[in-house]
Amino acid sequence: MGEPLTETFALDTNTGSFLHTLEGPHFRASQCIYAHRTLPHVLAFRVSIARLSPGSGPITLLLSSAFSPESPDLDLHQGPDFQGARYLYGHTLTPEQPGGPQQEVHMLWTPAPPDLTLGEGEEERTWDFLTVVGGSRAEAQACLTEALQLQARGALYTAHAQAWAQLWAECGLDMVGPLPLRQALRGSLYYLLSALPQPKAPGYICHGLSPGGLSNGSREECYWGHVFWDQDLWMFPNILMFHPEAARAILEYRIRTLGGALGNAQNLGYQGAKFAWESAGSGLEVCPEDIYGAQEVHVNGAVVLAFELYYHTTQDLQLFREAGGWDVVRAVAEFWCNSADVFRHLTCYHSGVNNSVYTNVLVQNSLRFAAALAQDLGLPVPSQWLAVADKIKVPFDVEQNFHPEFDGYEPGEVVKQADVVLLGYPVPFSVSPDVRRKNLEIYEAVTSPQGPAMTWSMFAVGWMELKDTARARGCCSTWPWSQNAGPLPGRQPPSDLGPAERPQGQMALCPRGLGALPHPHLGHLEGLWPEEILPGAPAMDPGAVPGSSRVRRHPQPCHPGAEVKGTSVPGDPST
Repeated sequence: MGEPLTETFALDTNTGSFLHTLEGPHFRASQCIYAHRTLPHVLAFRVSIARLSPGSGPITLLLSSAFSPESPDLDLHQGPDFQGARYLYGHTLTPEQPGGPQQEVHMLWTPAPPDLTLGEGEEERTWDFLTVVGGSRAEAQACLTEALQLQARGALYTAHAQAWAQLWAECGLDMVGPLPLRQALRGSLYYLLSALPQPKAPGYICHGLSPGGLSNGSREECYWGHVFWDQDLWMFPNILMFHPEAARAILEYRIRTLGGALGNAQNLGYQGAKFAWESAGSGLEVCPEDIYGAQEVHVNGAVVLAFELYYHTTQDLQLFREAGGWDVVRAVAEFWCNSADVFRHLTCYHSGVNNSVYTNVLVQNSLRFAAALAQDLGLPVPSQWLAVADKIKVPFDVEQNFHPEFDGYEPGEVVKQADVVLLGYPVPFSVSPDVRRKNLEIYEAVTSPQGPAMTWSMFAVGWMELKDTARARGCCSTWPWSQNAGPLPGRQPPSDLGPAERPQGQMALCPRGLGALPHPHLGHLEGLWPEEILPGAPAMDPGAVPGSSRVRRHPQPCHPGAEVKGTSVPGDPST
């Protein structure tokens, strides 16, 4: 039309929608894109045109699309239309494992025309367009049919927005503090929750959370969408606190891939289960470099820790009795007992070290939890489990009063990320205040500034435990979302997606970094350790929260005034 236009972009976390708007003196055109909350196979976009000034002439909006029915990762063919939608089908070009199955892909979409027109005399009009992806033709057609039925009733977007509204009402988060920080905290939870479809939605299966978000396939970016320990250690605790049902779905992914973990252990010559350093659909190791799959054994401890936190938070014995949770815990215990004497470990900057303190504490924790869980389930406890746990060495330098990262570590050696400082939180381990302080001081001074952003959240939590809020705030200020930090490379406008490394990281979205962001700000709520996990921990006043006499909490967060919805402890009827 030749008139000046204002263009805006916005990510609306309230409704899980991405908005692109063009506005001029006479009209407003907007595009709303959303992955449907209750129909996880459906991606929708709607285009609206509204008249803003007197007049009745038609307004035509030209549409452009870069879509083409081809992919470097898929062998695709065009099939017959279905209910007015175009149809593509095919399979992945590369199987997960050599000789393995190639995943089927079926896609239906309603094509957008080259232009849309608000007719003469019309004030506003909206058009909806759908894309559905399924693992079979029948699944894709069923999902499209359901979406079209909602669309016919004018309820497609409403159902999506209402589901997000209900979710936020049950697990919201806000606090007093700088707006960028509040936006980042809200955004971090949004990205985590949006990566997990609504539990009990039709066709819902959780495929885990990758530290790089959605993959870019043959471009070899964002970790190919593989699942790492980041899911279980960094992202899981926040999801558990706000949305236990979604947390259970993450554990069900580990249960579903236990067969692959058993195969990994067998391939390494051990009994039990070795969860993959990089896991995909089968649970078999898919890391392109063998050394990581063989030596990054601490992933097993992170997996069991997630099951342990879930159990102590929910008391959901059904997951362990009937749904396979016990099989995971038992298989990892068998692996530790079979391999504990011979494994050499890998840290980010050191290969083949002995007695990684972080890994060894996780081994102890896994075995002791397995023994305690067996008792709760009325099962016999193999004597070897506690014997091995008691025998595991936890390196400690008595003279310097700190935990060396591994045998032979000398203070001053550079480390990449939080390791020893994870002892106490999130890894259950009793550490005296003096030792905790010394660990923090030694490793804060030598941690690489190029390490993952999650690291500094753990230093912040540690300093808060010691009631040193100034040093905790100093650690928080190293984060790109702090009130003093400027824009960073890797944060992608308009929606400010967060990087993994600072400042070189160029990932468009890093769920692992976002998963760690709430930890220091929610530390007073999130450190919910039953006293049998962390003996001697400072307990909450039993009167503070009904039913909370068995839990402890960290001191106040870096920014006071947090308002949190959806967090509860066993026996607490309130939220």
